[in-house]
Amino acid sequence: VQLQASGGGLVQAGGSLRLSCAASGRAFRGYDMGWFRQAPGKERQFVAAINWSGHSTYYADSVKGRFTISRDNAKNTVYLQMNSLKPEDTAVYYCATHLGGSYYTAAGYDFWGQGTLVTVSS
Repeated sequence: VQLQASGGGLVQAGGSLRLSCAASGRAFRGYDMGWFRQAPGKERQFVAAINWSGHSTYYADSVKGRFTISRDNAKNTVYLQMNSLKPEDTAVYYCATHLGGSYYTAAGYDFWGQGTLVTVSS
């Protein structure tokens, strides 16, 4: 499977961005998906996950109420709507397919996209 993340950029604090992750090469609709982020000098951190149908979603406490994960299986795409952005949201954001186990740790994911940079200025 190949994952292509896009939609990152520079935004002021309080602004919004929508990230997209387009998948190809595998039965996308059968897999749960997740978003992670990694800031410079820090470990990769869970952001959000969504099950194959889109009916179940999971969020890190730090983004709950501000970010929304969704998916369109007809377009083989998962989205991350990010509102009320803060400087501490600055990171490279990665999408990944969930292999099994916990949604909240990177070890539970197998294929990763290349990442898209989000920079939030104060």
